[in-house]
Amino acid sequence: MAEANIFPFPYHLHDFANGLRLVTVPVPYPNIVSLYIVVHTGSRNEVEEGRSGFAHFFEHMMFRGTPAFPPDRYEAVLQETGASSNAYTDDDRTVYHTTLTRADFEAVLAMEADRFMNLAYSLEDFQTEALAVYGEYNKDSTEPVNKLFEVLRDTAFDRHTYKHTTMGFLRDVERMPTMYDYSRTFFDRFYRPEHTTLIVAGDVDPDEVQSLVQRHWGHWTRGAYQVSIPHEPAQNGARRASIPWPSHTLPYLLIAHKSPAYCDISPDCAALDLVSFLGFSQSSPLYEKLVLDDQSVDILWASNSDHIDPYLFTVMARLKDPARVSDVESAVLDTLHSFTTTPIDARKLEEAKSHLRYRFALSLNNTESVASNLAHYISLRRTPETIDRLYRLYAQLTPDDILRVARWCFQPATRTTVTLQQEAA
Repeated sequence: MAEANIFPFPYHLHDFANGLRLVTVPVPYPNIVSLYIVVHTGSRNEVEEGRSGFAHFFEHMMFRGTPAFPPDRYEAVLQETGASSNAYTDDDRTVYHTTLTRADFEAVLAMEADRFMNLAYSLEDFQTEALAVYGEYNKDSTEPVNKLFEVLRDTAFDRHTYKHTTMGFLRDVERMPTMYDYSRTFFDRFYRPEHTTLIVAGDVDPDEVQSLVQRHWGHWTRGAYQVSIPHEPAQNGARRASIPWPSHTLPYLLIAHKSPAYCDISPDCAALDLVSFLGFSQSSPLYEKLVLDDQSVDILWASNSDHIDPYLFTVMARLKDPARVSDVESAVLDTLHSFTTTPIDARKLEEAKSHLRYRFALSLNNTESVASNLAHYISLRRTPETIDRLYRLYAQLTPDDILRVARWCFQPATRTTVTLQQEAA
């Protein structure tokens, strides 16, 4: 018998004439509504040389207001309604989210429509925010993990825009105050209805929500720009980088292999999700050895991060002793290699599947978490159906699937290793 869908709520999907998509999800938590606005634009879309960082930059600029709702009035409306509002940018998406009461939903929906269609900012506003982004970059760069991933991506990728982080290259962030005209071009290209999905989850009626969205967002004009993402050539040899850190820090180790893009019809991506859990979670033999028994490592995890295009399966460890870096690296590589030679025990595989399914189900315990989970998957496939398709793939995985995908993924030629250690005195 087929397993029940993992996403338990009914949803209603509607495409408007201008290309805007609406996903409405009634959930049984009274009087609360979460509005998530998914712009299908992230640092992946920054294809022009010297102009990285603009997707993240517009996360800032979108709070600069419009003639109808300048920043002070925008904030006042949110405070009056008691709404919780924020935004984030990632490689494949920029997401603006607000959770509020049902009674205030239309007012906030209209205000959000206004800023997406009528964002206005002066050269002075632009330059002020560009300097703020530069300050954020410098602050982030004082964290070893941020620098690790910046160097990892720059080392692992040659042409694809995943080469730079969401913050962008430092050289581009430094030049941002001079690129006011380009900022308007970027906004005009990507902040368009065909690149946007609205998620409305909560105590709502789908027909009423559709009518309200038509009223406030239906006249938003479709754009014409089509982005062409550079294709990443095959990596044909192991790569390595080391980062000398100027202040006190424990050593870090990153080991990454090129991995497939997110897919809900092929088992490869799903198989690597299971490898990350089986090989590197807190219940794994390697965690028990390095963290609990040897106590040579205090942080260990792996991630097969979902991305629209091929990305990286990454293992990270933080060590207590700089002298043990090579030992820990060997232990991680031995664990990865074991997945290429020995089929995983079928019982352990089923237990891991159950854990992933249970963990996701538990995460849907309030309106905002429902919308937040949806935003992640909708940015990849623009429909909640992808969640059920992915979990059906998990359920169908066999030990042979894990073996096959591991042999394809964990090859020395596709590996990038980055270490970070305190500089010698």
